[in-house]
Amino acid sequence: MNHSKNVLWADAQLELSRLLTEELPAEPLRPEKDRVVFFQRLAMLYVRYIQIFRQLETVYDQVVHPQKRRVIRAIVDGVMGRVLELKNEMVEKEFSEYHYMDDVLHDLKLLPTDLEIPIPRYFISERNKELQERKAMLTEILKMVEDTGIPEDMSQEEAIKIIQVLERARQGRQRAKLNVESRNMNRMYRTKDPGTAEIELASVCIQKVWRGYIQRKRAKIDREEEMIFLGMVMDPKYQVPHPTEIAAQASADLSRTKQEEYEEDYLKSVVAVTNQIRDLEAHDMSKTMKEQIRQWFIECRDATGSFPDYPDEEDGGSLLIFAEKDPQQVKYTLNQSMIILHKLFCSLQTMD
Repeated sequence: MNHSKNVLWADAQLELSRLLTEELPAEPLRPEKDRVVFFQRLAMLYVRYIQIFRQLETVYDQVVHPQKRRVIRAIVDGVMGRVLELKNEMVEKEFSEYHYMDDVLHDLKLLPTDLEIPIPRYFISERNKELQERKAMLTEILKMVEDTGIPEDMSQEEAIKIIQVLERARQGRQRAKLNVESRNMNRMYRTKDPGTAEIELASVCIQKVWRGYIQRKRAKIDREEEMIFLGMVMDPKYQVPHPTEIAAQASADLSRTKQEEYEEDYLKSVVAVTNQIRDLEAHDMSKTMKEQIRQWFIECRDATGSFPDYPDEEDGGSLLIFAEKDPQQVKYTLNQSMIILHKLFCSLQTMD
């Protein structure tokens, strides 16, 4: 398992470096005037970035090394951002949210399923604590409702009456809410606010995405039911997991458990090392920095003839003193100081 993760990581790094070389060549590319050729180039990059994202997401889900996980996470976030940028460019060039990329899949020898962008598993794993807290809160609320619920001696007629009253109240609130929304919508269309077009466009976009998602989900369910009915696929409830699948799932679960343990150990080590450095080396570091600041003031006095002003806190304070500057920047700073001192000296002579 460790070998496969390393292979995936190495392949993703190699492909990513190739893509970066193609997108950032040494010499600027000639602008492409053919819209079809330009779209094919975008589609090729889009599909290749999706493959890199799938590899990196798998590696990030199974790697247990805390520092390596942080590096991979930064790369995964960057690749996801680049995929979104390419998708936006493709939509702007094609004026459509659906694209035909059969020729790209054929050239790369991929399947249509390889174009699906999986939801990163760390979206759920990182929110596991929040989800558990929400589940516990709901459990407590349900427990409170049960404790203050219907008395045991209530008759069936009284319980039905209470349920009817609550249901009529719920329907009334829902009807009133719909009426308010309808009036607001009518008022919006009558006033023709400047933001109406953007709201309508956003609503249409959300509806298209949601309807497409629902229809694809229904089509997938219908296709699976048809395959089961024809006897071409076994019903999932009769399927028995293969021993290799069970072993792979157990290994993945073990890796996630180790991730939590190693992450906790890493955070504790960071705090311990920080405190150790602060206790053992803080005094020496402070003394060295004071010596450097003192030496900086002496060198500036020797070069300009007077002590410079201490940098303001808004400008960075002593951080500017420790900032690395090349000789040209230092020379420019000294020249500016000499010009200011020369003007000051001339003005004093004029006053005399």
